[in-house]
Amino acid sequence: MTKKLEQEILADLLAKKESAYQYLIDQYQQKVLNTCLGFVPNLQDAEDLCQDTFVEVFRSIHAFKGNAALSTWIFQITTRKCLAFIRYRKRHKRKAFFQSLVGLDAPESRAISDKSFHPGIALEDKERGEILFEKIALLPEKQQTAFVLNRIEGFEITEVADIMQLKRGTVDVLLNRAKKNLRQSLEQYYRNIA
Repeated sequence: MTKKLEQEILADLLAKKESAYQYLIDQYQQKVLNTCLGFVPNLQDAEDLCQDTFVEVFRSIHAFKGNAALSTWIFQITTRKCLAFIRYRKRHKRKAFFQSLVGLDAPESRAISDKSFHPGIALEDKERGEILFEKIALLPEKQQTAFVLNRIEGFEITEVADIMQLKRGTVDVLLNRAKKNLRQSLEQYYRNIA
């Protein structure tokens, strides 16, 4: 999107023009959904997060300062929403685990459906896709974010740095650590099943 077009869209968004909202959704909905699927490989959850992202974008468009591209700001919101969801789910799982230890009824957890659904990963074997997503989910948060944005969603390293509000060198380090950790984790997994 050119700077001039971005300014026009911003002006229309601030004026609450429906055509600007529709344009933004048409331009970014699939990419935002794919990014959400990279973090949360459950289609239902990813769709909810995608919708939440656009709701927040529309509600807080007046807060957009223009220091970065509009798309960068949208993906910052997307990433924040996904990470908050993951943190919530981890807390919820821990709570259910502790409740089961003390004999309290744990709330029914939603089953994660097809974990390997993500369109950005073309794995023939569904099981390998599930294992990969499980291992990605075990990465430290910043490594996971950098890896998903760069390797799964295809963002350039400079774009990942903008979205994560980090220096390019820091993102390089995070990606290298993520790859190393994934390699070790997958090697260990396959050694254990052999």
